Amino acid sequence: MKPTLLSIANISKDFSSSGHRLAALDNVSLTIAAGETLGLVGASGSGKSTLSRILLRLLPCDAGSICFEGEDWLALNGASLRRKRARMQMVFQDPLAAFNPLASVAAVLDDPLRIHGIVPRDQRAGEIAVLLDRVGLPASYAGRPIRTLSGGQRQRVAIARSIATRPSLLVLDEAVSALDVTVRGKVLELLVSLQKEQGIACLFISHDLAVVRAVSHRIAVMDRGRIVETGHAAAIVAEPKSAAGRALVEAVPRLVTNPS
Repeated sequence: MKPTLLSIANISKDFSSSGHRLAALDNVSLTIAAGETLGLVGASGSGKSTLSRILLRLLPCDAGSICFEGEDWLALNGASLRRKRARMQMVFQDPLAAFNPLASVAAVLDDPLRIHGIVPRDQRAGEIAVLLDRVGLPASYAGRPIRTLSGGQRQRVAIARSIATRPSLLVLDEAVSALDVTVRGKVLELLVSLQKEQGIACLFISHDLAVVRAVSHRIAVMDRGRIVETGHAAAIVAEPKSAAGRALVEAVPRLVTNPS
């Protein structure tokens, strides 16, 4: 059995709206093992993105704890948090919004290498070429402006940036939802390949159960701020136990082979 990499326990978060308290997260608990992909699925507003923001320390929680690589993740601050951030990286839904569109691919990939001191300055160009190769892009792309790339190419650069710091965990929040079907499949294949090569664990967040099933070992279903079901990916898809899980399965498009 692989060791636990991430443990989230009893995380809660409320928001205020028009004088009312809204529970975005209600005692959410889950674990991810080293090298595992956990798919987190749920309808819009179920709390998936709120949980990801808390996990990335972009949003504080009201209660609960997070243990990452054996450390109290929520207790880290300042320099210790900056150092540890290299081990947990994010891939966003819209890579163009996550980048400076005027920057070159090389500049985008150089930033994490420089900030986290991954390689010496004179080795960064070579490391950038290696990163591009790992995501299936030629080294010549280093000089291209981000704005000139296609959506799929930008997302590959986003993945290259996320693995530049040699993380143990990637958090992917709707990372392929903006891509067309063909490009989406290629990016998913890339993520599975990188995981096998480097042993990176992933928290793959999506509303699309079919996409999550393609890459996940286990699936957790969220509904109204709670985890309502967790299990092996195949079992969740084949026989969901929760109402939210059944609704997600029923929403997966099915091929009509004999239209009336």
